[in-house]
Amino acid sequence: IDAFGTACETKGNRKLGEILGWIPVLGALAMAIGYTVVMGWILKYMVGTFTGSTLSAENIDGFTESFSTMASAGGNNLWQVLALCICVVILMFGVGSGIEKANKIMMPIFFILFCVLLVRVAMLPGALDGYAYLFVPHWEALANPQTWVLALGQAFFGLSLAGSGTLVYGSYLKNDVDVVSSAKNVVLFSTLAAVLSAMVVIPAVFALGVDPLSGPPLLFITLPQVFADMPFGGLFCFLFFLAVACAALTSLVNLFEPPIEALQSQLNMPRWAAVLVVFVVALGVGVFIEDGNAVGAWMDFVS
Repeated sequence: IDAFGTACETKGNRKLGEILGWIPVLGALAMAIGYTVVMGWILKYMVGTFTGSTLSAENIDGFTESFSTMASAGGNNLWQVLALCICVVILMFGVGSGIEKANKIMMPIFFILFCVLLVRVAMLPGALDGYAYLFVPHWEALANPQTWVLALGQAFFGLSLAGSGTLVYGSYLKNDVDVVSSAKNVVLFSTLAAVLSAMVVIPAVFALGVDPLSGPPLLFITLPQVFADMPFGGLFCFLFFLAVACAALTSLVNLFEPPIEALQSQLNMPRWAAVLVVFVVALGVGVFIEDGNAVGAWMDFVS
């Protein structure tokens, strides 16, 4: 908010700039609320690999029914609250002691686990068709404006929603840090993470003969069926959802930090109070959008 205010101050419109600054802050909070619902789904599926519930279905209809039951009104509130509590613990320690230390653990885990899964998926019959789908270019698609719109959407989601998390993290940088070089690293590792994820997910669904355009159900319906058909599928399914949980949690704390920082800087709240206010708001809204259609409509509206 101060950054937007300062940017407009030279024209005598600091107050207008601060008002504009609230838009990405509130946008980040709204997105975080939707992400928390999905994070709850991920945690349930990860733990379900131990109890056997995640891979217990016998066919695609069973996996679909299992997901529909979970993604229903009140169907997964407990896990959503757990996801919020994990975020609160990390956020209470602040950017340096909380978020940065958590990222230093979770991001390497994400890359290591997905590299293990990459090797396993490459051994599946039919995986080569998935690599061809990913990497053989269709140049005629560049003439379609929708291709560019979708690419910009991927950049928007991949490089920090609303951009406010990037600004807040950037405010903690030391004066001798090369901002341009840091930005290049963000783009590089974000792209590597996206390509690595795709090289695990897409060949796996091709090996099973499933439509790769099936959207969110790909994660919670198709992939569990893929793992169920693999030797040691329970182990690889756990590793997959653990890696996804690490990625989702780092995104979630990034989205929650801007509203927390705003409450601290604009209302002079102590950090613990700002974190608790955001927790209450997120919980108060999140429990009402647990239904899959509701959270989808919420995310579309906020986007």
